[in-house]
Amino acid sequence: MASRFGRVLALTGSALVLLSVLPAQASVASDDGKSSADVKLLANVPKQGPFKSAEAYDTDLAFQGDYAYQGNYHGFTIYDIKNPAKPSVVSRVSCPAAQNDVSVKGNLLFLSVDESLTSDSCKAEAETPAVKSAWEGIRIFDIRDKKRPKYIKSVATTCGSHTHTLVPDKKGKAVYLYVSSYGPAAEYPDCKPPHDRISIVKVPLKKPTSAKVVSRPVLFPDGGNEKQQSLLLPTSGCHDITVYPSKDLAAGACMGDGVLMDISDREHPKVTEQVTDQNFAFWHSATFNNAGTKVVFTDELGGGIMATCNTTIGAERGADAVYDVEAGKLVFKSYYKIPRVQSRTENCVAHNGSLVPVKGRDIMVQAWYQGGVSIWDFTDSTAPAEIGWFDRGALKPQDLGGSWSAYYYNGHIYSSDIQKGLDVLTIKDSRTDPAAKKRLKVLNTQTQYGY
Repeated sequence: MASRFGRVLALTGSALVLLSVLPAQASVASDDGKSSADVKLLANVPKQGPFKSAEAYDTDLAFQGDYAYQGNYHGFTIYDIKNPAKPSVVSRVSCPAAQNDVSVKGNLLFLSVDESLTSDSCKAEAETPAVKSAWEGIRIFDIRDKKRPKYIKSVATTCGSHTHTLVPDKKGKAVYLYVSSYGPAAEYPDCKPPHDRISIVKVPLKKPTSAKVVSRPVLFPDGGNEKQQSLLLPTSGCHDITVYPSKDLAAGACMGDGVLMDISDREHPKVTEQVTDQNFAFWHSATFNNAGTKVVFTDELGGGIMATCNTTIGAERGADAVYDVEAGKLVFKSYYKIPRVQSRTENCVAHNGSLVPVKGRDIMVQAWYQGGVSIWDFTDSTAPAEIGWFDRGALKPQDLGGSWSAYYYNGHIYSSDIQKGLDVLTIKDSRTDPAAKKRLKVLNTQTQYGY
């Protein structure tokens, strides 16, 4: 989500503007919601124990072999997904923090903590960021034993870690974590403005307990986009970064700016292209296509807590923007937004997604909070179109919910539902069917490779 909820609620105010309605696809209804005819809900694993609280939001996902890892404001869960129709919980680790964005590498799991705490302990309590001793940043776990993960290291980062991106080094001896954070204030001793930078944590794979911050590059020496009237928040760092390591390329969604970066020097990335959009309120995330020749940026209008998928907002706000990469430049081509109108009680806006690995096509699976899960084709950058969807419907009683992340992994779609747990979906469509045969060993969606 765009920020810690207290800050977003204070900044968003009343509803903003969205949507030209396309012809409805044939749909199938069940007790679990509605879907297009080509999409089916295969399984659901509800939240349990302390994770069941309405404030214990399920967040991001990562994958490795037969396991899925799901972040939650209360900690994280490891699932056995060898049989996707019957996923099972291997372990749940209680380690509360916002928002516990997750990635995995070998026997290591990384969590982002974007909340000031009294210490780095999993038993720490909330603290004001105005207190110098407050901690936030990265937590590292050893997941060699999936039933008993061990917390082995923490690394403090300035302004915390809202998200992080795993970037392999070129020798295979370490990984870097590009830590995105924002929300500086003059009264925060470790998060003072301007904060036009990211933190880079280096993690030696043979000695992860020696992980540390190795650089804090300033991405926006000129301050970035701070004056656009429609911004939810002015640029003061990045929300999310996606890397394409084999091309030494990264795309950043940086609040008021969309950027391309040269990451050939892993510790000193440089912005090479920068774009703004009057229709974007908050540049939230970025996804390359398979070839690394396009970027889909998302606009998290309303910070993820507002109903923006309705007839008053319009098709060009709270949407995706498709850009082609031409001679190192970002060239805008089109917007994409789900064509189904949502009620005014449903928080809905473009959120986290990943590619479906189909050769010769650009297809994306994407979460839209209570707008559900959308599968859409942007092979033609100028004419993106939805080819499948799943929508559980509005929460009753009204609450914050829906799909936070929806990713395609080894033949299935996995959706992290904020309130309902882990969903497993299938899609049967001639455009996506070839991907069912592809097998990945790992998927951290912010670390992209050509398929």
